[in-house]
Amino acid sequence: MIELSGMNLNAEGLSRIAAGESVSLDPNALDSVSENRRVIDRILSEGRTVYGINTGFGQFATVVIPPDQLQQLQLNLIRSHAAGVGEPLPLDQTRALMAARINCLLRAHSGIRPEPIHLLAACLNKNVLPVIPSQGSVGASGDLAPLAHMALMLVGEGLAWHDGKQVPGGDALKAEGLEPIQLQAKEGLALINGTQLITSLGCLALQRLRNLAALADEIAALSLEALRGSRAPFDPRIHAARPHPGQIEVAANLRRILGSTSEIADSHRDCHRVQDAYSLRCLPQVHGVARDTLRFAGEILERELNSATDNPMIFTDTQESRSGGNFHGQYPAFACDVLAIICADLASISERRQERMVNPAYSDLPAFLTEHGGLESGFMMAHVTSAALVSELKGLANPACVDSIPTSAGKEDHVSMGPIAARKLSRAVDGLEQVLAIEARMALEGIRLVGLAPAVGLQPLVSRLSEACAPWRDRPMFEEISLSLQTLRLHMREFQA
Repeated sequence: MIELSGMNLNAEGLSRIAAGESVSLDPNALDSVSENRRVIDRILSEGRTVYGINTGFGQFATVVIPPDQLQQLQLNLIRSHAAGVGEPLPLDQTRALMAARINCLLRAHSGIRPEPIHLLAACLNKNVLPVIPSQGSVGASGDLAPLAHMALMLVGEGLAWHDGKQVPGGDALKAEGLEPIQLQAKEGLALINGTQLITSLGCLALQRLRNLAALADEIAALSLEALRGSRAPFDPRIHAARPHPGQIEVAANLRRILGSTSEIADSHRDCHRVQDAYSLRCLPQVHGVARDTLRFAGEILERELNSATDNPMIFTDTQESRSGGNFHGQYPAFACDVLAIICADLASISERRQERMVNPAYSDLPAFLTEHGGLESGFMMAHVTSAALVSELKGLANPACVDSIPTSAGKEDHVSMGPIAARKLSRAVDGLEQVLAIEARMALEGIRLVGLAPAVGLQPLVSRLSEACAPWRDRPMFEEISLSLQTLRLHMREFQA
Protein backbone atom coordinates (compact mmCIF):
# COMPACT_ATOMS: atom_id res chain seq x y z
CA MET A 1 0.00 0.00 0.00
CA ILE A 2 1.29 3.43 -0.95
CA GLU A 3 0.61 6.34 1.40
CA LEU A 4 -0.38 9.56 -0.33
CA SER A 5 0.50 12.83 1.38
CA GLY A 6 0.64 15.34 -1.46
CA MET A 7 4.38 15.63 -1.06
CA ASN A 8 6.33 12.55 -2.13
CA LEU A 9 4.61 10.60 -4.91
CA ASN A 10 6.83 9.74 -7.88
CA ALA A 11 6.42 8.08 -11.28
CA GLU A 12 7.42 4.69 -9.95
CA GLY A 13 4.85 4.83 -7.15
CA LEU A 14 2.14 6.08 -9.49
CA SER A 15 2.90 3.21 -11.87
CA ARG A 16 2.45 0.73 -9.02
CA ILE A 17 -0.93 2.27 -8.15
CA ALA A 18 -1.90 2.16 -11.83
CA ALA A 19 -1.05 -1.56 -11.84
CA GLY A 20 -3.38 -2.20 -8.90
CA GLU A 21 -1.61 -1.32 -5.66
CA SER A 22 -3.83 0.21 -2.96
CA VAL A 23 -3.41 3.64 -1.38
CA SER A 24 -3.73 5.08 2.13
CA LEU A 25 -4.06 8.71 3.15
CA ASP A 26 -1.57 10.49 5.38
CA PRO A 27 -3.39 11.54 8.59
CA ASN A 28 -1.42 14.78 8.91
CA ALA A 29 -2.32 15.74 5.35
CA LEU A 30 -5.99 15.07 6.08
CA ASP A 31 -5.78 17.30 9.17
CA SER A 32 -4.39 20.06 6.95
CA VAL A 33 -7.26 19.51 4.51
CA SER A 34 -9.80 19.94 7.32
CA GLU A 35 -8.11 23.10 8.51
CA ASN A 36 -8.00 24.46 4.97
CA ARG A 37 -11.73 23.76 4.56
CA ARG A 38 -12.48 26.03 7.51
CA VAL A 39 -11.27 28.97 5.41
CA ILE A 40 -14.14 28.32 2.99
CA ASP A 41 -16.62 28.09 5.85
CA ARG A 42 -15.35 31.39 7.23
CA ILE A 43 -15.61 33.13 3.84
CA LEU A 44 -19.24 32.00 3.56
CA SER A 45 -20.13 32.93 7.13
CA GLU A 46 -18.75 36.44 6.59
CA GLY A 47 -20.80 36.86 3.41
CA ARG A 48 -17.79 37.58 1.21
CA THR A 49 -18.02 37.13 -2.55
CA VAL A 50 -15.15 34.97 -3.77
CA TYR A 51 -14.62 33.45 -7.21
CA GLY A 52 -15.27 29.72 -7.39
CA ILE A 53 -16.96 29.64 -3.99
CA ASN A 54 -20.11 31.67 -4.50
CA THR A 55 -19.80 32.94 -8.08
CA GLY A 56 -20.17 31.46 -11.53
CA PHE A 57 -17.16 30.23 -13.46
CA GLY A 58 -15.09 31.57 -16.35
CA GLN A 59 -17.07 34.21 -18.21
CA PHE A 60 -19.72 33.97 -15.45
CA ALA A 61 -17.29 34.95 -12.69
CA THR A 62 -19.23 38.17 -12.04
CA VAL A 63 -22.49 36.32 -11.35
CA VAL A 64 -23.02 36.00 -7.58
CA ILE A 65 -24.80 32.82 -6.46
CA PRO A 66 -27.15 32.90 -3.42
CA PRO A 67 -26.22 30.68 -0.44
CA ASP A 68 -29.17 28.33 -0.95
CA GLN A 69 -27.94 27.48 -4.49
CA LEU A 70 -24.27 26.78 -3.76
CA GLN A 71 -24.67 23.00 -3.68
CA GLN A 72 -26.58 23.09 -6.97
CA LEU A 73 -23.83 25.31 -8.43
CA GLN A 74 -21.20 22.66 -7.75
CA LEU A 75 -23.34 19.81 -9.11
CA ASN A 76 -24.17 21.83 -12.22
CA LEU A 77 -20.47 22.48 -12.74
CA ILE A 78 -19.66 18.76 -12.70
CA ARG A 79 -22.54 17.83 -14.97
CA SER A 80 -21.88 20.53 -17.55
CA HIS A 81 -18.13 19.99 -17.65
CA ALA A 82 -18.40 16.22 -18.16
CA ALA A 83 -18.23 16.82 -21.92
CA GLY A 84 -15.56 14.30 -22.89
CA VAL A 85 -15.70 12.16 -26.03
CA GLY A 86 -13.71 9.34 -27.57
CA GLU A 87 -12.48 6.01 -26.29
CA PRO A 88 -12.36 5.67 -22.48
CA LEU A 89 -9.00 5.85 -20.79
CA PRO A 90 -7.53 2.39 -20.07
CA LEU A 91 -8.06 1.26 -16.51
CA ASP A 92 -4.42 1.72 -15.49
CA GLN A 93 -4.46 5.32 -16.71
CA THR A 94 -7.76 5.90 -14.90
CA ARG A 95 -6.29 4.62 -11.64
CA ALA A 96 -3.26 6.86 -12.11
CA LEU A 97 -5.48 9.89 -12.75
CA MET A 98 -7.48 9.25 -9.56
CA ALA A 99 -4.34 8.81 -7.46
CA ALA A 100 -2.79 11.97 -8.88
CA ARG A 101 -5.92 13.98 -8.05
CA ILE A 102 -6.02 12.62 -4.49
CA ASN A 103 -2.38 13.57 -4.06
CA CYS A 104 -3.07 17.09 -5.32
CA LEU A 105 -6.03 17.55 -2.96
CA LEU A 106 -3.89 16.47 -0.01
CA ARG A 107 -1.71 19.55 -0.57
CA ALA A 108 -4.53 21.36 1.28
CA HIS A 109 -5.00 24.35 -1.00
CA SER A 110 -8.30 23.25 -2.56
CA GLY A 111 -10.81 24.08 0.16
CA ILE A 112 -12.35 20.62 -0.02
CA ARG A 113 -13.54 18.50 2.92
CA PRO A 114 -11.79 15.18 3.65
CA GLU A 115 -14.95 13.21 2.78
CA PRO A 116 -14.65 13.41 -1.03
CA ILE A 117 -10.98 12.44 -0.77
CA HIS A 118 -11.85 9.41 1.36
CA LEU A 119 -14.47 8.33 -1.19
CA LEU A 120 -12.07 8.74 -4.08
CA ALA A 121 -9.48 6.59 -2.27
CA ALA A 122 -12.10 3.95 -1.40
CA CYS A 123 -13.17 3.75 -5.04
CA LEU A 124 -9.56 3.36 -6.11
CA ASN A 125 -8.91 0.60 -3.55
CA LYS A 126 -12.12 -1.26 -4.44
CA ASN A 127 -11.40 -0.80 -8.16
CA VAL A 128 -14.61 1.13 -8.74
CA LEU A 129 -13.35 3.32 -11.56
CA PRO A 130 -15.05 6.10 -13.52
CA VAL A 131 -15.43 5.76 -17.26
CA ILE A 132 -13.38 8.73 -18.48
CA PRO A 133 -13.43 9.67 -22.18
CA SER A 134 -9.91 10.35 -23.44
CA GLN A 135 -10.68 13.49 -25.44
CA GLY A 136 -12.09 16.88 -24.54
CA SER A 137 -9.46 18.69 -22.48
CA VAL A 138 -7.23 21.51 -23.74
CA GLY A 139 -5.16 21.37 -20.54
CA ALA A 140 -5.39 24.98 -19.49
CA SER A 141 -8.06 25.56 -16.85
CA GLY A 142 -7.07 22.15 -15.66
CA ASP A 143 -8.14 18.88 -17.27
CA LEU A 144 -11.73 19.88 -16.65
CA ALA A 145 -13.66 17.36 -18.75
CA PRO A 146 -11.83 14.18 -17.72
CA LEU A 147 -11.83 15.15 -14.05
CA ALA A 148 -15.53 16.05 -14.25
CA HIS A 149 -16.28 12.51 -15.47
CA MET A 150 -14.34 11.26 -12.44
CA ALA A 151 -16.32 13.53 -10.13
CA LEU A 152 -19.66 12.45 -11.64
CA MET A 153 -19.15 8.96 -10.28
CA LEU A 154 -18.56 10.36 -6.79
CA VAL A 155 -22.00 12.00 -6.80
CA GLY A 156 -23.60 8.78 -8.04
CA GLU A 157 -23.94 9.78 -11.68
CA GLY A 158 -22.07 9.11 -14.91
CA LEU A 159 -20.60 5.73 -15.76
CA ALA A 160 -18.21 3.48 -13.89
CA TRP A 161 -16.28 0.30 -14.50
CA HIS A 162 -17.34 -2.50 -12.17
CA ASP A 163 -16.50 -6.18 -12.66
CA GLY A 164 -15.31 -5.40 -16.17
CA LYS A 165 -18.55 -3.74 -17.27
CA GLN A 166 -19.74 -0.16 -17.68
CA VAL A 167 -22.55 0.52 -15.22
CA PRO A 168 -24.20 3.67 -13.81
CA GLY A 169 -21.91 5.33 -11.30
CA GLY A 170 -24.45 5.11 -8.48
CA ASP A 171 -24.91 1.38 -9.02
CA ALA A 172 -21.15 0.79 -8.89
CA LEU A 173 -20.86 2.66 -5.59
CA LYS A 174 -23.83 0.78 -4.10
CA ALA A 175 -22.39 -2.60 -5.15
CA GLU A 176 -19.31 -1.88 -3.04
CA GLY A 177 -21.19 -0.42 -0.08
CA LEU A 178 -20.16 3.16 -0.85
CA GLU A 179 -22.36 6.24 -0.54
CA PRO A 180 -22.23 9.11 -3.07
CA ILE A 181 -21.28 12.52 -1.73
CA GLN A 182 -23.25 15.75 -1.79
CA LEU A 183 -20.90 18.47 -2.97
CA GLN A 184 -20.51 21.51 -0.76
CA ALA A 185 -19.28 24.98 -1.73
CA LYS A 186 -16.06 24.93 -3.80
CA GLU A 187 -15.87 21.12 -3.88
CA GLY A 188 -16.94 20.55 -7.47
CA LEU A 189 -14.31 22.99 -8.65
CA ALA A 190 -11.75 21.44 -6.30
CA LEU A 191 -12.28 18.03 -7.89
CA ILE A 192 -11.83 19.14 -11.51
CA ASN A 193 -9.36 22.04 -11.50
CA GLY A 194 -5.93 20.57 -12.15
CA THR A 195 -3.46 19.02 -14.58
CA GLN A 196 -3.82 15.43 -13.43
CA LEU A 197 -4.67 13.86 -16.79
CA ILE A 198 -1.54 15.28 -18.42
CA THR A 199 0.62 14.59 -15.40
CA SER A 200 -0.56 11.05 -14.65
CA LEU A 201 -0.30 9.86 -18.26
CA GLY A 202 3.04 11.62 -18.55
CA CYS A 203 4.38 9.91 -15.41
CA LEU A 204 3.27 6.45 -16.55
CA ALA A 205 5.04 7.00 -19.87
CA LEU A 206 8.07 8.45 -18.09
CA GLN A 207 8.51 5.33 -15.96
CA ARG A 208 8.27 3.06 -19.00
CA LEU A 209 10.67 5.22 -20.97
CA ARG A 210 13.24 5.22 -18.17
CA ASN A 211 13.29 1.43 -18.40
CA LEU A 212 13.39 1.41 -22.20
CA ALA A 213 16.29 3.87 -22.30
CA ALA A 214 18.37 1.50 -20.19
CA LEU A 215 17.26 -1.46 -22.31
CA ALA A 216 18.16 0.41 -25.51
CA ASP A 217 21.83 0.48 -24.41
CA GLU A 218 21.83 -3.28 -23.94
CA ILE A 219 20.11 -4.00 -27.26
CA ALA A 220 22.44 -1.60 -29.07
CA ALA A 221 25.40 -3.44 -27.54
CA LEU A 222 23.95 -6.70 -28.85
CA SER A 223 23.70 -5.18 -32.34
CA LEU A 224 27.25 -3.87 -32.07
CA GLU A 225 28.46 -7.42 -31.41
CA ALA A 226 26.41 -8.80 -34.31
CA LEU A 227 27.99 -6.16 -36.58
CA ARG A 228 31.49 -6.69 -35.12
CA GLY A 229 31.66 -3.08 -34.02
CA SER A 230 34.46 -1.37 -32.15
CA ARG A 231 34.53 -0.60 -28.44
CA ALA A 232 37.08 2.21 -28.90
CA PRO A 233 34.46 5.01 -29.14
CA PHE A 234 33.43 4.30 -25.55
CA ASP A 235 36.85 5.21 -24.11
CA PRO A 236 36.15 7.31 -20.99
CA ARG A 237 38.70 9.96 -22.03
CA ILE A 238 36.60 10.83 -25.08
CA HIS A 239 33.53 11.51 -22.96
CA ALA A 240 35.35 13.32 -20.18
CA ALA A 241 36.33 15.87 -22.83
CA ARG A 242 32.65 16.58 -23.50
CA PRO A 243 31.23 16.05 -20.03
CA HIS A 244 27.49 15.71 -20.59
CA PRO A 245 26.26 13.47 -17.75
CA GLY A 246 24.08 11.27 -19.95
CA GLN A 247 26.84 10.72 -22.50
CA ILE A 248 29.30 9.71 -19.77
CA GLU A 249 26.67 7.45 -18.19
CA VAL A 250 25.85 5.62 -21.44
CA ALA A 251 29.51 5.17 -22.38
CA ALA A 252 30.17 3.68 -18.94
CA ASN A 253 27.15 1.41 -19.29
CA LEU A 254 28.37 0.16 -22.67
CA ARG A 255 31.84 -0.46 -21.28
CA ARG A 256 30.28 -2.45 -18.44
CA ILE A 257 28.20 -4.55 -20.83
CA LEU A 258 30.90 -5.02 -23.48
CA GLY A 259 34.07 -4.91 -21.40
CA SER A 260 34.05 -8.56 -20.45
CA THR A 261 35.35 -11.53 -22.45
CA SER A 262 33.96 -11.69 -25.99
CA GLU A 263 34.90 -14.14 -28.73
CA ILE A 264 33.37 -11.74 -31.24
CA ALA A 265 35.55 -8.83 -30.12
CA ASP A 266 38.64 -11.02 -30.23
CA SER A 267 37.83 -12.12 -33.78
CA HIS A 268 38.12 -8.63 -35.30
CA ARG A 269 40.84 -7.07 -33.18
CA ASP A 270 43.07 -6.40 -36.19
CA CYS A 271 40.44 -5.93 -38.89
CA HIS A 272 40.76 -3.34 -41.68
CA ARG A 273 37.85 -1.11 -40.54
CA VAL A 274 38.83 2.19 -38.94
CA GLN A 275 35.50 3.63 -37.82
CA ASP A 276 31.95 2.37 -37.38
CA ALA A 277 28.83 4.12 -38.62
CA TYR A 278 27.29 6.76 -36.38
CA SER A 279 24.48 4.44 -35.22
CA LEU A 280 27.21 2.46 -33.40
CA ARG A 281 30.01 4.95 -32.83
CA CYS A 282 27.76 7.75 -31.52
CA LEU A 283 25.70 5.63 -29.13
CA PRO A 284 26.84 7.56 -26.02
CA GLN A 285 26.03 10.89 -27.65
CA VAL A 286 22.55 9.94 -28.93
CA HIS A 287 21.44 7.68 -26.08
CA GLY A 288 23.13 10.08 -23.65
CA VAL A 289 21.07 13.13 -24.50
CA ALA A 290 17.98 10.96 -24.12
CA ARG A 291 19.09 10.18 -20.54
CA ASP A 292 19.70 13.85 -19.74
CA THR A 293 16.38 14.90 -21.24
CA LEU A 294 14.60 12.14 -19.32
CA ARG A 295 15.95 13.66 -16.10
CA PHE A 296 14.80 17.14 -17.15
CA ALA A 297 11.29 16.02 -18.11
CA GLY A 298 11.07 13.67 -15.13
CA GLU A 299 11.79 16.47 -12.68
CA ILE A 300 8.98 18.54 -14.20
CA LEU A 301 6.43 15.73 -14.15
CA GLU A 302 7.22 14.50 -10.63
CA ARG A 303 7.24 18.06 -9.29
CA GLU A 304 3.86 18.60 -10.96
CA LEU A 305 2.60 15.36 -9.41
CA ASN A 306 3.15 16.88 -5.97
CA SER A 307 1.80 20.35 -6.74
CA ALA A 308 -1.42 22.16 -5.93
CA THR A 309 -2.99 23.05 -9.27
CA ASP A 310 -6.31 24.59 -8.21
CA ASN A 311 -7.87 27.97 -8.78
CA PRO A 312 -8.59 29.79 -6.63
CA MET A 313 -5.93 28.68 -4.14
CA ILE A 314 -6.96 28.63 -0.49
CA PHE A 315 -4.27 29.62 2.03
CA THR A 316 -4.85 28.44 5.57
CA ASP A 317 -2.21 30.58 7.25
CA THR A 318 -3.66 33.89 6.03
CA GLN A 319 -7.28 32.72 5.67
CA GLU A 320 -7.25 33.95 2.07
CA SER A 321 -8.37 32.92 -1.39
CA ARG A 322 -6.17 33.94 -4.33
CA SER A 323 -6.82 33.44 -8.01
CA GLY A 324 -3.89 32.36 -10.15
CA GLY A 325 -2.93 30.03 -12.97
CA ASN A 326 -1.52 26.84 -11.46
CA PHE A 327 -4.08 24.87 -13.48
CA HIS A 328 -2.28 25.73 -16.73
CA GLY A 329 -0.75 22.60 -18.22
CA GLN A 330 2.21 24.04 -20.08
CA TYR A 331 4.80 22.53 -17.74
CA PRO A 332 3.68 18.89 -18.05
CA ALA A 333 2.75 19.44 -21.71
CA PHE A 334 6.31 20.53 -22.53
CA ALA A 335 7.65 17.51 -20.64
CA CYS A 336 5.40 15.09 -22.53
CA ASP A 337 6.34 16.57 -25.90
CA VAL A 338 10.04 16.33 -25.10
CA LEU A 339 9.65 12.69 -24.05
CA ALA A 340 7.94 11.92 -27.37
CA ILE A 341 11.00 13.34 -29.14
CA ILE A 342 13.18 10.92 -27.15
CA CYS A 343 11.02 8.02 -28.33
CA ALA A 344 11.38 9.06 -31.96
CA ASP A 345 15.14 9.49 -31.74
CA LEU A 346 15.89 6.26 -29.89
CA ALA A 347 13.72 4.39 -32.39
CA SER A 348 15.34 6.16 -35.33
CA ILE A 349 18.89 5.17 -34.39
CA SER A 350 17.66 1.64 -33.64
CA GLU A 351 16.19 1.37 -37.14
CA ARG A 352 19.55 2.43 -38.61
CA ARG A 353 21.28 -0.39 -36.72
CA GLN A 354 18.65 -2.76 -38.05
CA GLU A 355 19.37 -1.60 -41.61
CA ARG A 356 23.03 -2.42 -41.12
CA MET A 357 22.18 -5.94 -39.98
CA VAL A 358 19.85 -6.81 -42.90
CA ASN A 359 21.80 -5.04 -45.67
CA PRO A 360 24.87 -7.07 -46.78
CA ALA A 361 26.47 -3.90 -48.15
CA TYR A 362 26.95 -2.74 -44.56
CA SER A 363 28.10 -5.92 -42.81
CA ASP A 364 29.48 -9.43 -43.21
CA LEU A 365 26.08 -10.90 -42.39
CA PRO A 366 23.94 -12.62 -45.05
CA ALA A 367 21.19 -10.54 -46.65
CA PHE A 368 18.17 -10.17 -44.36
CA LEU A 369 19.81 -12.48 -41.83
CA THR A 370 18.97 -15.69 -43.64
CA GLU A 371 21.31 -18.26 -45.17
CA HIS A 372 18.55 -19.34 -47.54
CA GLY A 373 17.94 -16.02 -49.32
CA GLY A 374 15.45 -16.30 -52.16
CA LEU A 375 13.70 -19.30 -50.72
CA GLU A 376 13.36 -17.31 -47.52
CA SER A 377 12.87 -13.58 -47.01
CA GLY A 378 14.30 -13.55 -43.50
CA PHE A 379 13.92 -10.25 -41.66
CA MET A 380 13.09 -8.19 -44.73
CA MET A 381 9.60 -7.25 -43.55
CA ALA A 382 10.60 -6.89 -39.92
CA HIS A 383 12.78 -3.98 -41.01
CA VAL A 384 9.88 -2.57 -43.03
CA THR A 385 7.73 -2.69 -39.90
CA SER A 386 10.39 -0.77 -38.00
CA ALA A 387 10.55 1.82 -40.75
CA ALA A 388 6.77 2.25 -40.56
CA LEU A 389 6.88 2.61 -36.78
CA VAL A 390 9.71 5.14 -36.89
CA SER A 391 7.87 7.24 -39.46
CA GLU A 392 4.81 7.28 -37.20
CA LEU A 393 6.97 8.18 -34.21
CA LYS A 394 8.38 11.16 -36.07
CA GLY A 395 4.83 12.41 -36.51
CA LEU A 396 4.09 11.87 -32.83
CA ALA A 397 7.21 13.88 -31.97
CA ASN A 398 5.64 17.04 -33.38
CA PRO A 399 4.81 19.08 -30.26
CA ALA A 400 1.22 19.60 -29.21
CA CYS A 401 2.09 22.32 -26.69
CA VAL A 402 2.84 24.92 -29.37
CA ASP A 403 -0.80 24.93 -30.44
CA SER A 404 -3.48 27.01 -28.78
CA ILE A 405 -7.17 27.57 -29.51
CA PRO A 406 -8.71 30.15 -27.14
CA THR A 407 -11.79 28.93 -25.24
CA SER A 408 -14.34 30.17 -22.69
CA ALA A 409 -15.25 33.33 -24.61
CA GLY A 410 -11.63 34.39 -24.80
CA LYS A 411 -11.01 34.14 -21.06
CA GLU A 412 -8.83 31.09 -21.65
CA ASP A 413 -6.84 32.71 -24.46
CA HIS A 414 -3.73 30.52 -24.27
CA VAL A 415 -4.08 26.79 -23.65
CA SER A 416 -1.48 24.01 -23.43
CA MET A 417 -3.08 21.14 -25.37
CA GLY A 418 -1.25 19.00 -22.82
CA PRO A 419 -3.70 16.07 -22.91
CA ILE A 420 -2.91 15.64 -26.60
CA ALA A 421 0.81 15.67 -25.76
CA ALA A 422 0.25 13.04 -23.04
CA ARG A 423 -1.88 10.74 -25.18
CA LYS A 424 0.50 10.80 -28.13
CA LEU A 425 3.39 10.17 -25.74
CA SER A 426 1.71 6.94 -24.59
CA ARG A 427 1.52 5.82 -28.22
CA ALA A 428 5.13 6.86 -28.80
CA VAL A 429 6.40 4.71 -25.93
CA ASP A 430 4.46 1.75 -27.34
CA GLY A 431 6.07 2.30 -30.73
CA LEU A 432 9.60 2.56 -29.34
CA GLU A 433 9.13 -0.67 -27.41
CA GLN A 434 8.12 -2.47 -30.61
CA VAL A 435 11.10 -1.09 -32.56
CA LEU A 436 13.52 -2.23 -29.84
CA ALA A 437 11.90 -5.67 -29.80
CA ILE A 438 12.56 -5.99 -33.53
CA GLU A 439 16.17 -4.87 -33.14
CA ALA A 440 16.75 -7.34 -30.31
CA ARG A 441 15.39 -10.22 -32.41
CA MET A 442 17.54 -9.22 -35.39
CA ALA A 443 20.64 -8.88 -33.24
CA LEU A 444 20.07 -12.33 -31.75
CA GLU A 445 19.97 -13.80 -35.25
CA GLY A 446 23.07 -11.85 -36.20
CA ILE A 447 24.94 -13.29 -33.19
CA ARG A 448 23.85 -16.78 -34.20
CA LEU A 449 25.11 -16.25 -37.75
CA VAL A 450 28.45 -14.91 -36.52
CA GLY A 451 28.81 -18.17 -34.61
CA LEU A 452 30.92 -16.76 -31.78
CA ALA A 453 30.07 -15.91 -28.19
CA PRO A 454 29.26 -12.24 -27.49
CA ALA A 455 30.36 -10.32 -24.40
CA VAL A 456 29.61 -12.10 -21.14
CA GLY A 457 27.64 -9.04 -20.03
CA LEU A 458 25.13 -9.76 -22.80
CA GLN A 459 24.62 -13.43 -21.92
CA PRO A 460 21.50 -12.99 -19.73
CA LEU A 461 19.67 -11.17 -22.54
CA VAL A 462 20.95 -13.56 -25.21
CA SER A 463 19.90 -16.58 -23.14
CA ARG A 464 16.38 -15.27 -22.59
CA LEU A 465 15.92 -14.38 -26.25
CA SER A 466 17.34 -17.74 -27.36
CA GLU A 467 14.94 -19.63 -25.13
CA ALA A 468 11.97 -17.77 -26.61
CA CYS A 469 13.05 -17.54 -30.26
CA ALA A 470 14.32 -20.54 -32.23
CA PRO A 471 16.89 -20.09 -35.02
CA TRP A 472 15.25 -18.43 -37.97
CA ARG A 473 13.34 -20.24 -40.69
CA ASP A 474 10.59 -18.29 -42.41
CA ARG A 475 7.48 -18.36 -40.20
CA PRO A 476 4.85 -15.77 -39.16
CA MET A 477 6.97 -12.74 -38.28
CA PHE A 478 4.37 -11.08 -36.06
CA GLU A 479 4.59 -14.04 -33.68
CA GLU A 480 8.38 -13.69 -33.56
CA ILE A 481 8.19 -9.96 -32.80
CA SER A 482 5.64 -10.67 -30.05
CA LEU A 483 7.93 -13.29 -28.49
CA SER A 484 10.82 -10.84 -28.51
CA LEU A 485 8.66 -8.14 -26.94
CA GLN A 486 7.44 -10.43 -24.16
CA THR A 487 11.00 -11.54 -23.47
CA LEU A 488 12.24 -7.96 -23.20
CA ARG A 489 9.47 -7.11 -20.75
CA LEU A 490 10.40 -10.10 -18.60
CA HIS A 491 14.07 -9.12 -18.84
CA MET A 492 13.30 -5.58 -17.67
CA ARG A 493 11.20 -6.81 -14.72
CA GLU A 494 13.89 -9.18 -13.56
CA PHE A 495 16.59 -6.57 -14.04
CA GLN A 496 14.65 -4.06 -11.91
CA ALA A 497 14.00 -6.69 -9.22
